[in-house]
Amino acid sequence: MEVELTAPNGKTWKQPLGLFINNEFVKSSNEQTITSINPTTEEEICSVYAATESDVDSAVSAARKAFKNPTWKSLSGTERGALMLKLADLVSEHAETLATIETLDNGKPYTVALTENVPEVINVFRYYAGYADKNFGQVIDVGPAKFAYTIKEPLGVCGQIIPWNYPLDMAAWKLGPALCCGNTVVLKLAEQTPLSMLYLAKLIKEAGFPPGVVNIINGYGREAGAALVQHAGVDKIAFTGSTATGKEIMKMAAGTMKNITLETGGKSPLIVFEDADLELASTWAHIGIMSNQGQICTATSRILVQEGVYDRFVEEFKKKVKEISVVGDPFEEKTFQGPQVTQAQYERVMGFIQSGKEEGATLMLGGEAAPVNGKGWFVAPTVFTDVKVDMKIYREEIFGPCVAIVGFKTEEEAIEMANGTTYGLGSALFTRDLTRAHRVAREIEAGMVWINSSNDSDFRIPFGGVKQSGIGRELGEAGLAAYCNVKAVHVNMAA
Repeated sequence: MEVELTAPNGKTWKQPLGLFINNEFVKSSNEQTITSINPTTEEEICSVYAATESDVDSAVSAARKAFKNPTWKSLSGTERGALMLKLADLVSEHAETLATIETLDNGKPYTVALTENVPEVINVFRYYAGYADKNFGQVIDVGPAKFAYTIKEPLGVCGQIIPWNYPLDMAAWKLGPALCCGNTVVLKLAEQTPLSMLYLAKLIKEAGFPPGVVNIINGYGREAGAALVQHAGVDKIAFTGSTATGKEIMKMAAGTMKNITLETGGKSPLIVFEDADLELASTWAHIGIMSNQGQICTATSRILVQEGVYDRFVEEFKKKVKEISVVGDPFEEKTFQGPQVTQAQYERVMGFIQSGKEEGATLMLGGEAAPVNGKGWFVAPTVFTDVKVDMKIYREEIFGPCVAIVGFKTEEEAIEMANGTTYGLGSALFTRDLTRAHRVAREIEAGMVWINSSNDSDFRIPFGGVKQSGIGRELGEAGLAAYCNVKAVHVNMAA
């Protein structure tokens, strides 16, 4: 159920291939598999077993049994927290291996995986471990005739579906609060990037979590994902991915009225006012769209610049992209941008770039494939100027290293343009005027606003969107609300 793999950086490990159910790796019921492809070389890495509807049922049954078993149900919050801290320590010990797998399977730079993504997993587990014995109810004073109090109880079995852009981080964002509150989990991995979380499954067992508390399955969304969402034994679904898929999940979850949390798409604006520090604005604007190959749901992919500084900002931004966005082998230390995760995603991005050209936007930078040694799904960082608000590249989520820059005259116009979208996930604005900063932040229709930065999220701060960018919040104390029920108890003191 495992194969020995060696990455270009010389790291060797034993890669699990099975479905992780009841703390054991097993084959799928019909032995069907999914092949994982290295996006840098376009070569096969290995094949993992893909869950059928029957396998999903087995995983849910294991999670349901574990939820009722005293080995998990009777643990105090302190004891649950200790298990999570142990898991965080194990992730830290295996950081280089996990980062290597993430780079091989996903294409993101190894330095990013090692210094940003794996530490995020550790931080999230430790953060929610600390909350495990502090997430309690309250006594409510309603007078001497009644003693009233609330209890925070786990929901039960949580089905969680993660995307391919941040396999480790998104799994931690969902596992952390779910386990903190005492739930059990069936985690469905993205079929494009299953390898890093399968390796982490070994660490879950080593940390001492009872069998069935965390089950991790590979599988296609249309088969395993749909079966998980519709399963009568699943009490909650948490999903991160596209808005279109999120809508389908809402429909399927309605059959059993499941509790749902959705974090979906975005087309986030970044507003540069004429009094902004243009060096600072261009630095963060580059991070906001070009990091992680542009494959970020909160990517500030629409840059709105006040006319008085438009030309100066464009030049500053162009300089940043040329200086920093080094495209290359993700295992090379100098590389900033690796390949898109799959051929399909590469073709999608290239299709948007072609659309921008055809609709008349000015291609200021990039716009072509950028293979490394003749291979890989690499896209040159692309910047469009003279963009109109009705263009496809301005309206639709590209999910790649491609940005649209537009001009505006007044603050009111900037707010109207920023809000002129069906999405509402992230947003950013740059100004030296503190009053304006807070005023505009209140007017922007988004779940998150960054002032003089972009996409510097933090595990202690709520993350989520409005409109068609999702339902609910992850991270921070707010992330706990989605994973527990509040039960009210009324005691008649006159009885």
